[in-house]
Amino acid sequence: MSKIDPICGMKGTIPAHGHYFCSEHCIKKYEEQQGISEEKKYCPSCAGSVKKKWYKERLFIIGMVVIILLIIGYFIPFLHPFFDAFMDYLKLIWWAILLGFFIGGLIDYFIPRQYIEKYLSRHRKRTILYSIIFGFLMSACSHGILAISMELYKKGASTSSVVAFLLASPWANLPITVLLFGFFGSKAVYVIISALIIAMITGLIYQHLERRGKVECNACTIGEDRAVLTDFSIIKDVKRRWREYDFSKKNNLAAIKGTIQGSWSLTKMVMWWLLIGMIMAAFARAFIPQHYFMEFMGPTVMGLLVTLFFATIIEVCSEGSSPLAFEIFNQTGAFGNSFTFLMAGVATDYTEIGLIWHNIGKKAALWLPIITVPQVLILGYLFNTLL
Repeated sequence: MSKIDPICGMKGTIPAHGHYFCSEHCIKKYEEQQGISEEKKYCPSCAGSVKKKWYKERLFIIGMVVIILLIIGYFIPFLHPFFDAFMDYLKLIWWAILLGFFIGGLIDYFIPRQYIEKYLSRHRKRTILYSIIFGFLMSACSHGILAISMELYKKGASTSSVVAFLLASPWANLPITVLLFGFFGSKAVYVIISALIIAMITGLIYQHLERRGKVECNACTIGEDRAVLTDFSIIKDVKRRWREYDFSKKNNLAAIKGTIQGSWSLTKMVMWWLLIGMIMAAFARAFIPQHYFMEFMGPTVMGLLVTLFFATIIEVCSEGSSPLAFEIFNQTGAFGNSFTFLMAGVATDYTEIGLIWHNIGKKAALWLPIITVPQVLILGYLFNTLL
């Protein structure tokens, strides 16, 4: 069995239904999607079922490391700059973290993934737009999005729509939008819009490559007017759900509980990445002289290339990249470099490219950095010049 959670894309530790899952929440989501009957659902107390211990959770481990570092930093003078920098970050984005996870919980509970699966296989320009919209509505980190994207491809989504979905999700989804505003203020708008533009352009280029047979695409050989696609309407489904929803106390409490569970699941999936990013950024602010940033990552072409290099080799989830990108901006004032660090980290991530290579094909994987990196560098240069 694969040890990658089929729901969130994280490493799984709980065996169930022929997969490994990272949490019981993801198991429940999988059971809902697969229509697994009540008698066959996962049972933590049954023989052979192993529930993951809370103290083995990544969030608990990284959280304890952070607390220990902060305690040491508070009492040891040498680490005072680290303590101050970390607390500055926390004061800056605590509200964005809470709001982002709350929005993620709402999306997790109220937005069915079927909406996404039904609209991403048609080989039309509007499919790319659907992919970007659905990417905006997702609430997982870049690593979690990988698993969702590959599952969509297996269920009939075209290569172009999967790539557009993959590029739009990490930096243009609702929870991360809130987080970016916490860091960059109004300048976050440029990151969001640029991510959507890059996703759109890249998706359209992939569609052109699909037509010419230059990239692998299983869905391209399947008829576009399948009943499962044409007979399904999101608008009608939303109206039906609204009519049938019973605004009783029981259902309202279930909705609140489901939202909280979704928020907590998202917190466990991405918060530890964010803490790692904050630790790295706090150490960078505390102990790396500012002239190093200006010399190597300043608002120049060479600075952009150096930033691109570091974005490529640093394997951090999108939430973890945010504090590092902000620190680059804070030290150099080069917003274009921060943008490059954020976007290039997704476009050149070797985990992402490797999964596309393995699940879709090597041509689809190799075209990703070829198409996206020039766009990222051009926009980064324009941001450094104009902002």
